[in-house]
Amino acid sequence: MDLNLLAPWLHAPMRRALDGLASGRLAHALLVCGPKHIGKTAFADALAKTMLCRDRRDGFACGRCRDCQLFETRAPVDPREVRPDGSPAHPGGRRGHPDFRHVTYEINPKSSPPKMFGVLSIEQIRDLGAWLALTPQRGGAQVVVIDPANAMNENASNALLKTLEEPLQGRHLMLLSDAPMRLSATIRSRCQRIDLQPPADAAAWEWLRTRGIDAAIARTALDAAHGHPGLAAHWIDEGLLALREAVGADLARIADGSARPLDVASAWLADERAEQRLGFAADVAVGLQARAHGAPGAAVPGLRVADASKLSAWFDSANRTRAMLRSPVRMDLALAALLRDWREAVAG
Repeated sequence: MDLNLLAPWLHAPMRRALDGLASGRLAHALLVCGPKHIGKTAFADALAKTMLCRDRRDGFACGRCRDCQLFETRAPVDPREVRPDGSPAHPGGRRGHPDFRHVTYEINPKSSPPKMFGVLSIEQIRDLGAWLALTPQRGGAQVVVIDPANAMNENASNALLKTLEEPLQGRHLMLLSDAPMRLSATIRSRCQRIDLQPPADAAAWEWLRTRGIDAAIARTALDAAHGHPGLAAHWIDEGLLALREAVGADLARIADGSARPLDVASAWLADERAEQRLGFAADVAVGLQARAHGAPGAAVPGLRVADASKLSAWFDSANRTRAMLRSPVRMDLALAALLRDWREAVAG
């Protein structure tokens, strides 16, 4: 395994994990934490590949043995499995190693037409427990990645506890989460925690530049993403910086009275990226609050804080409204009400 294939802020935690694996000090269950787009899946895949490799070189997966080759094979999934935000559950397809499992959002086989499970279900975790009880097909380790672990419902979490409490030799579990506090304290206590964090600002900016990103765009994206280079790169790659600017412009027009909240709400809901727009709107509120207190924050032309307490409450409301998008409520009215409250919290 070449560490240079991983983002530089993953190198140190990966070295610590590999040292623990080589010395036998790495727990059988790991809780890999960090914000979205920080590289949790890439980290888990690289570590899993090393766990499965039986011809490691200097503690790293050799990349040439049969286990490494099987791990790198991909099998397409039909129908396509996606996360609640629409992103693929298995980018590139499921990995082909028979002793590796990636437990994530899946199609409910009992639904007609096929629908995605909105959570990680007890059936998935029970099936996982039965699989771990089998002899590994390749005669080495078995590795499981549960992603995101905080998507397990209560029954699934309780089913996982039995597996965590009765570890088997050569079985490794990695729970990935950007919200670890949503996991039960009992599950957290049975896992060794690995935190993945964004690097210092200069290193984050340099990494974006090595990807061929223009210096000014890299700076704008990094400021908007609060120093998170993985998120900044995602926004740039997906063309979302322009959308973020458009959301800021809409909020500025609502604040100065040149746009009606209901009209903006209708336009946002007509776009399949309504959830992303609300996320950006909440982030604009965070940036305004930060700048009002003299802290770094992404600026939006034409906006300033009118009532800090109302803006703080508005941020909470924006996140609640975002969570309602997949509910049967009248979202046009709910979003219009949210945007009317925006006008009271900020001034144009």
